[in-house]
Amino acid sequence: MTVQTTGTSDIQVFTARKVITMDPTLPEATAVAVRDGLVLEVGSLETLKPWLDRYPHSVDRQFEDKILMPGFIDPHLHPSMAAVILQMEFLTAMEWRLPWGTVQPVKTQEAFFARLKELADGMDDPDAPLFTWGYHRNWHGEITKPMIDEIVGDRPVILWHRSFHEIIVNSKALEWMEITRESLGNHPQANFDDGHFFEMGLHKASSKLTPYLMAPERAMDGLNRLREVAHFGGHTTLGDMAVGIFNLDMEFEGAKMMYENDQTPFRIQMIANAMSLSATNKSHQNTLELIDALPKRNTHRLRFSNHVKLFTDGAFFSQLMQLGEPGYLDGHHGEWLMPPESFEEAAQLYWNAGYRIHVHCTGDMGLELALDMLDKLQWERPRFDHRYTIEHFGLSTPEQVRRLKALGGCVSANVYYLHELGDVYARAGIGYERASQIGRLGSCVREGIPTALHSDYTMAPALPLNSAWVAVNRVTAEGNVMAPTECLSVEDALKAITIEAAYVMGLENEVGSIRAGKKADMVVLEQDPYEIDPMTLKDIPIWGTIFEGAVFPIKKSNV
Repeated sequence: MTVQTTGTSDIQVFTARKVITMDPTLPEATAVAVRDGLVLEVGSLETLKPWLDRYPHSVDRQFEDKILMPGFIDPHLHPSMAAVILQMEFLTAMEWRLPWGTVQPVKTQEAFFARLKELADGMDDPDAPLFTWGYHRNWHGEITKPMIDEIVGDRPVILWHRSFHEIIVNSKALEWMEITRESLGNHPQANFDDGHFFEMGLHKASSKLTPYLMAPERAMDGLNRLREVAHFGGHTTLGDMAVGIFNLDMEFEGAKMMYENDQTPFRIQMIANAMSLSATNKSHQNTLELIDALPKRNTHRLRFSNHVKLFTDGAFFSQLMQLGEPGYLDGHHGEWLMPPESFEEAAQLYWNAGYRIHVHCTGDMGLELALDMLDKLQWERPRFDHRYTIEHFGLSTPEQVRRLKALGGCVSANVYYLHELGDVYARAGIGYERASQIGRLGSCVREGIPTALHSDYTMAPALPLNSAWVAVNRVTAEGNVMAPTECLSVEDALKAITIEAAYVMGLENEVGSIRAGKKADMVVLEQDPYEIDPMTLKDIPIWGTIFEGAVFPIKKSNV
C-alpha cells in the first residue's frame, strides 16, 4: 500500500471539486484544512484565510476534480473471521469483487461439484485440507459427507457455509479433525453421518480447525488481505463486532501486529463477544471482569470501549433465524444462539455495568426477545442514550419498529440480505411478503431511529457504496425491486455509512462527518453520489482515502 505525504508544513489544505461534509449546518465545501491529523476548518480557500495568513501551510490540489466525503465506516465486520475466509477458495452463488480480482459465481450443484473437484485436483500437497467458502443449499442443494466423499474422497474437504455458522465435511476431514462418532456424542447441532456442524455444534469441530486456520503465517496473510479489502472499500473506521470469536488474545495480538503501523489507513473499534468469552470464562460475571480490563490494551488504531456484543437467534443465511407465525414454508424451526434465559442474565449484567449493548438479531422472534429485554431493562433501571443496537435487523414487523423507537434503540443493518436472498427466500423460505421486507429501513428512518449499514464481512461485500446502493434501490440479484416503500434516499444511505454508523459505535464526536475538531478521515470519490443515477451508486470509482491527514491511494492494479 502506497502512502503519499503532502509536505511538512504545520497546516495542509486539501481542495476538491466538492467536499460533502455530512454536517447539515455546512453540507458542502471546497477545501479542508488539516493539522496534526485533525480537521482544522472546512470551507473554501477564501474562508480559510484567517488560519492560512497566520501559519505555515501547503495546499494539495490533486483532488480538485474529485469528491471528498467522510471516510466510510463499517460498524460491524469481523477481521479475524474475514482473515480466515480470505484464505479459502470462494465458491459462491454471487460474484465477488475483491482487490486482487473478481470471483465468478457458481449457481448449481453440478457446477459446485465440478469446481470443487477442479480445486482439489489442482492442489500440490495430496494431504492438505481443502477449505471452500460460500456453499448455500438454496443454490447448491443439500450436500452431505457421502456426496463429498464421492467427488473428493482422498483429502480432507471442509465446505464452510455462506453464513459462516455451519460446515459440511467429508470422511477424511473427520479423520483429520480427530472426530469420531463416540467423541461427538448426541449433540443436537452436529450430525456425524452427514458431516454437518452448525451453530454451537460448530464448536465441536473448532479444536482442530482454529489452530490450523489461525496459525501465525496463515493468519497474518488473511489479516493483510483484509487490510486490502477494507482500503478497497474506502473505509477509515471499522467495528470488530465480536472480538473473541476464536481466541481473544490471538485475535488482538494478530491485529496489533498487522494494523498498528503507518501502513494501515483505518482504525478498529473492538467490541467483545460476550457469548464466546463466557463459554471459556465459565460465567457472565467472570467475563464482565475480563471485558472491564480490555481498554488497558488499547493502542492508537485498536480500541476497546464500553460496548459489548450479545446474541439472540441463528444465522440468516442458514435460515436459522427465529420466526414468529407463520414461520417457515417447510415448517422447520430456527435456533437460539444464546438461550433466552442466558441472554437475559447477560443483558442485565452488562446494562447495569453501564455498557452499550449490541444484539445480533436476524428473525422477528429474535428481535422480539431483544425488544422485550430492552423494555425490561428500561423498567428496572432506566438509562438515557443507551445505544442499545439491533445488529443485522433481517426480519421485523412495523409494530416492532415503532416499539424500538419508543424504547430508544438503534439499528445497524445488513441490507445486503435483501439483494442476495430476497428472491430465493420468497420461493423457498418465508414467502414473498416477508422476504420483500427484509431490511425494513425506510420505516426506521421515518421513525427517527438512528440507522447504520454494515457488511458483517463476509456476509456482504465490504463495499459501503454497494450497501448504500441496495438500501436506496432495493434491487435483488434477479433484478426485482422489493418493497420500494422501504427504500432510503441517497442522503440517508450515505448517512448510514458515515455519521449514523459513527453514532451507533459511540464515535460521532470523532468521525463520521468533516468538521472542525474531528479526525481528518476522508474517502476520495471520482463522482458525486448526489449527481448520478442512484442505480449506479455502487459503481462510483474510489480513488483512495485520507486517514488522519495521510493520503492513501488505492493501487491501480487493485481497481
